[in-house]
Order: sequence, then structure tokens, then C-alpha cells
Amino acid sequence: MGRVTSLLDRAGTPVPAPVLPPLRIGPLTVATPVVLAPMAGVTNRAFRTLCREAGRSTGFDPGLYVAEMVTSRALVERNEAALRIVTFGADESPRSAQVYGVDPATVAAAVRIIAAEDRADHVDLNFGCPVPKVTRKGGGAALPWKRQLFTDIVRAAVDAAAPYGVPVTVKMRKGIDDDHLTYLEAGHIAEGLGVAAVALHARTAAQHYSGVADWESIARLKETVRTVPVLGNGDIWSAEDALDMVRRTGADGVVVGRGCQGRPWLFADLAAAFNGSDVRVRPGLREVADVLYRHGELMVDYYDGDEHRGVRDLRKHMAWYLKGYAVGGEARHALARVSSLAELRALLDALDLTIGYPGADAEGQRGRAGTPKTPHLPYGWLDSRELDAEFEARLREAELSVSGG
Repeated sequence: MGRVTSLLDRAGTPVPAPVLPPLRIGPLTVATPVVLAPMAGVTNRAFRTLCREAGRSTGFDPGLYVAEMVTSRALVERNEAALRIVTFGADESPRSAQVYGVDPATVAAAVRIIAAEDRADHVDLNFGCPVPKVTRKGGGAALPWKRQLFTDIVRAAVDAAAPYGVPVTVKMRKGIDDDHLTYLEAGHIAEGLGVAAVALHARTAAQHYSGVADWESIARLKETVRTVPVLGNGDIWSAEDALDMVRRTGADGVVVGRGCQGRPWLFADLAAAFNGSDVRVRPGLREVADVLYRHGELMVDYYDGDEHRGVRDLRKHMAWYLKGYAVGGEARHALARVSSLAELRALLDALDLTIGYPGADAEGQRGRAGTPKTPHLPYGWLDSRELDAEFEARLREAELSVSGG
């Protein structure tokens, strides 16, 4: 991404003052108030490295890059895959992990492992996952409906992390659907329990990723939660979107998810934008190919040299990287089946690497937004805001093996 490294020279003059002050998360200071959202199967160490490198290439301090979600039970059981998720690179600072759980004691034990063993500098709690395998057992975005359970989990996590000086934050959705909104109450509860920040994906679980994010809900949460930062998430496809969100909502920072898939250089744009520069990255296909290959190398390293596993895990990223570029169907199909670094290099070199940046076709939404879905919930879940003994027993089954998606 050589076109980014000349940012300061191209700017010509000192950039204006930052758009927002540094983001304070407990004892941590994040100079650029931008957070990479945890995404299952995406935000592993390899992808976080690319995003961080892009942000740093601007000359500005980078944001916060969160590892993909890990379940509390898997950590407590010291599952190998779970421990890999919370293993960070030597240059990752601050280190940020996200934990999912439905049992307060298990969540506390997992957070204590992370904090006491110095595995991360920050822990985020997931109350926003909308996928059926999580919500059908009362977890993720469904859980704040049971207010006492939400309270108990947040309190347990904050108390477990406090002796080690590790801040705990909460990421959530608006609620289950428009008739069962929980975000204002949950934000108020979390603030009172001592969390260091609250992030809101401005959709309900029923919306999944469809429709338009309701940024007005972020503004309402900001009015409710006054003593800790409020971060906004949803429909940030460009640096301009991020700036627009903070102007319209008053948010203290942004959380970026799908918008950076196949575009780790978005964090260069975001770092520049939040530091007052209008310089943006517009990579041609050669630059995209170089980043894609480096992603492959980093994936192999992430899997301890297992080349087949690393390159196979890279396949899901191909369509995201190539969005908008004039790459034929045959080449796309071959890249989606690549199995070695040598094959990846050969396929990339065979492309027409003189193709320039395709403009808006390479930007915007990544992947499929899908359509609204009726949330999968435990039978009778919406009948009461309280949790009875039967539901409590069933909830413990919602601790999935490693990552909840």
C-alpha cells in the first residue's frame, strides 16, 4: 500500500486538529477513535495485522483492533482453538479480546483467565450476535431482554477484571426487534456497573444485517449514557460515513465491521479522516494483489506454518478483495479454491495487474445483507423480562464450543 505511505508529503501542510479527542477506555488511550469490530472467522491475528499496518502507514496513531469472539466456556476449558483466538502478535498494543457467555460464573472465570494471565489489555462482552445458533438459546442479542441475567454477567466480568486493571466494555444491538428494544436500559445498567465504554450496532436482531442502520438510536444512547464513551456501529463503508456518524450522533468513536472486509486499507482512510486529512487510499489491482498475498502469508503464520489450512481459510476473503475489479469469473473461481501460497501467487500474477481503482464499484456494502428474519428464541423467552430456573438451566447449553459467529 505504497500510495498510503506518502500521506503526509501529499498533504503538503500540517493537517487540521483531530475530529475527535482520543478515545479513553479505562486506563487505555486510543488516539484514533476507531475500533475494528470482532468478526468470527475474519478478525484473527492475520487480518488485524493488515488493518493495523494500514492505519500506521498514515503516520497517525492507529485505533483498537478486536479479536474475533471467543466463548467463555471454551476459554475456561482451555480449548486450543479458543486460546489461539486470544493469542496476539508481539506488536499488538493494546490487545483486545471479545468474550461471549450466558453464565455469569463462566464469563467471570474466562475474563479472569484473560486478565490474570495477561492475555489482553481489554475485554469486550458480546451482547449483539444475531445468528440463530446463539439467539435460539437466549444468548447474544437476545440476552439483554433478561435484565437480571445481563446485569449479573456484566457485574461478574467487571469484578473479575478489576484487580488486574483490565477495562471491560459492552457491545450490543438495539434489541430483539422493534417491539422488544433493550439498548437504552442495557446501556444505563452497564454504565452503572462500571464498564469502560458501550458500543451499539444500530440494528435489532430481527434486522440481522439488512436494511439501514438506525443512527438515531446511537444518538439516543449517547444522551442516556453520559459518563463513559458511546461508540457507533453500522453502515460505515467509508471514512466519510464514519465522520458523518459522529457528527449526526455525537458518538465518541466508531466501530467498523463489514466495511473493511477485503479492504484493510480502510483503516488508513479512517486514521487520516479522524486526524483531519482528506487523503484516501485508492489501490489498483496490483496493490490489492500484493495485500491479498501478504494476507495469505500471515494466515499461514497464524496457523503455525500449516499452509493448506491458512490458505484455505483465506478463500472467504477473495470476493471481498476483488469487489468491483474487472477480474473474470474463471479467475475468481480459481482463487476461491486456492490451496497453496505458490498457487495463490501464480493466480494473482496471471491477472491484469494494470487495472486501476474502479471507484465506487469497489466500495460500499460487502457480502450479502440478507433480509429481516424472525429471531430464533427459546420458547416463551419474550413472556417475561425475568429468568426462571428452567431457562437458567437451558441457557448454560448456549456456551458454544469456540466461536459463536
